[in-house]
Amino acid sequence: MSATLFSLTFAVAAPFWALMILLPNWTITHRIIRSPLIVVPVVAIYAILVVPAFAEVLPAVIDPTLDGVRELLGTADGAAAAWAHFIAFDLFVGRWAWLDSRERAVPPLVMAPVLLLTILLGPIGLAAYLVVRTRWADPTAAAGLDEHRLG
Repeated sequence: MSATLFSLTFAVAAPFWALMILLPNWTITHRIIRSPLIVVPVVAIYAILVVPAFAEVLPAVIDPTLDGVRELLGTADGAAAAWAHFIAFDLFVGRWAWLDSRERAVPPLVMAPVLLLTILLGPIGLAAYLVVRTRWADPTAAAGLDEHRLG
């Protein structure tokens, strides 16, 4: 079952990534991606894998050691759960970056490689977006400053 869930994990997340990367200007994309619930299918897979093994997982995460985590992740269920964990958080971070980039008017051609980095190497994609977003002003902050000045 873990092999099936492992394969299913990215399959349920991929359509959301495709929308953000390939159809960023489509109004349906914004409607879908603005919901944080897009991560629920991956979270459900994670729960299916982790809840039955909660007695083994909890000690490994409460008092983690390298050997304990290695032992936990060294099983098919552990690797599939870790994969679901990665995919869920990468999708949530990618969603945040995409929404933030839309507010800042970051061009989709700039965001596409950032989102690909986020899919493939989550934390590096996040770091890349944190660098990219400094180039574009936060429109809400600018609006707030203008309103403040106008009284």
